[in-house]
Amino acid sequence: MPEKVNLKAYFERIGFAGSIAPTLPTLELLHALHPATIPFENLTPLMGDPVPLDQPSLERKMLTERRGGYCFEHNLLFIRMLEDLDFVVRPLLARVVWTNPEGASLPPSHLLLLVDVNGQNYVVDVGFGGLSLTTPLRLRADVEQPTPHETFRLTGGDPDWTLEAKIGEDWKPVYVFSLDAVSEADIAPINQEIATASPFTVELRVALSPSGRRLKLHNRSFTAQPVDGEKSQREIGSMEEMRAVLTNEFGLVLPNDERLEPALARLFPLPPDMPDQAPV
Repeated sequence: MPEKVNLKAYFERIGFAGSIAPTLPTLELLHALHPATIPFENLTPLMGDPVPLDQPSLERKMLTERRGGYCFEHNLLFIRMLEDLDFVVRPLLARVVWTNPEGASLPPSHLLLLVDVNGQNYVVDVGFGGLSLTTPLRLRADVEQPTPHETFRLTGGDPDWTLEAKIGEDWKPVYVFSLDAVSEADIAPINQEIATASPFTVELRVALSPSGRRLKLHNRSFTAQPVDGEKSQREIGSMEEMRAVLTNEFGLVLPNDERLEPALARLFPLPPDMPDQAPV
C-alpha cells in the first residue's frame, strides 16, 4: 500500500502554488522549487546516525525539521509526492562517474526517477547535490537540453544511458543508468551502505540550487556559482562561521544533537600544538 503523504506540508516547504494536475508544467515547477529550497546535505551520516527512508521519517526531517538529505531521501520523498498527484513514476538506479571515471564498473549508488507524462518519458533528479537537475530531461539521446542552470544531454540507451553536463565547452559524464525495474528491496541495502560506509560519514557535502546560482559546501570550502558569471569561493575558518553558512546560506535548521559539534569539528585542522590523538 502506498505510504500516506502530506502534500500540504510539502507544498508549504517548497513554496508551491498552482495547478496540481499531472502535467509537464506542474512537474517542471515542482522540479525547480524542490532543489531550490530543500538542501542536499549529509549531516545525519556525518553524525553516525542511520538514514531511514519511510515516509514519516522523511517528512519529519525534510518538512517539519527543515533539514535536507541525500539522493535516496530527496528522490523518494519526490516520487511519493508525484505518485500522490497521479504522475506515472518509477525509481531508477545509477552508477556515479562524475568524481570517479571507474564508477561505471561499480555497483549503483544513486537514485533518480523516470516520469511518464502523456507517453513521453522524462528523467527527474532532485538529489544529486551541486549538479541536481532543476528541470525534467526528455529521455532522448544526443539532444542538448538547457536547464535553468547547466545544459545537459543523455547519450547511449542500449541499454545503458549516460547523463552528461556541459561544463564550459566540454561534456562531462555524471552518471550511468539503465531503465531496469527497481524495488524497495534493491534500494534498502544501497542506502545502508551509503549511510554507514561511504565518504558521507567523514566528509560534509551541502548544496542548494536557487534560481540563477548554485551554492556548494564541501567540508570547509564554500562556493557560490552564478549561472552567468565567475564563481566565488572561500574557506570557512571557524565553527561559528560554519553554523552561519549552514543556516543563512542553505536555510538549514541545524539538529539539536550533541554529536553535531564534534562531527563538524573534525573538518577543522588541529592547532599546531595539538598532535593527533590515537583512539582509546
